[in-house]
Amino acid sequence: MVAEVGVAKSTVSRWVRDLPRPSTLPERLRRMSEARWGRHRREVALRRERTRAEAAAQVGRLSDRELLLVGAGLYWAEGAKSKPYRTQERVLFVNSDLGMIRVYLEWLRLLGVGRERLRFRVMIHETADVAAAERFWAEQAGIAVGELSRTTLKRHRPSPGRRHTGEGYRGCFVVTVLNSADLYRRIEGWWCGIVEAVVSAARPTG
Repeated sequence: MVAEVGVAKSTVSRWVRDLPRPSTLPERLRRMSEARWGRHRREVALRRERTRAEAAAQVGRLSDRELLLVGAGLYWAEGAKSKPYRTQERVLFVNSDLGMIRVYLEWLRLLGVGRERLRFRVMIHETADVAAAERFWAEQAGIAVGELSRTTLKRHRPSPGRRHTGEGYRGCFVVTVLNSADLYRRIEGWWCGIVEAVVSAARPTG
């Protein structure tokens, strides 16, 4: 260009310095790759949501018996259990998943466990928004924040891959049933009954 117009290189540089520069090949390839991956991620998200919705629709309305069995399995998987070396027989459930807490509370209602026998507590890392978590869980339980037992604060120990702060983190909700030894034994019995029913159905006949 310098030779064609017969001016100094520095002059040409001043002429063209503000013009948009063409994208380099690697930059174009990066944008093309991002566009393809963006479409792929959207398609995967749509398939995921469609599968989830179809599966949820298969459940339909639960009968009391079905909820009884679901709750027994839920508790035996996630709730506190006696150990061979320490018999406690108390009903205590800790979870961070709102859906699990909702099902569990509805299950307790089905079992006739009154509000006067329930104690609620938040367990959360000390660096999180404790007050917001207390308000959230109290609302879900249908109680005032003042009715919560004293919050358990967990000492903050940074761990790669785990987030104990930020939007969406509300710690765990602890639900304790008072005078619950008899209820604990019934839960254990329901679980044993579920296991026996499954095992019996799997046994060959004849």
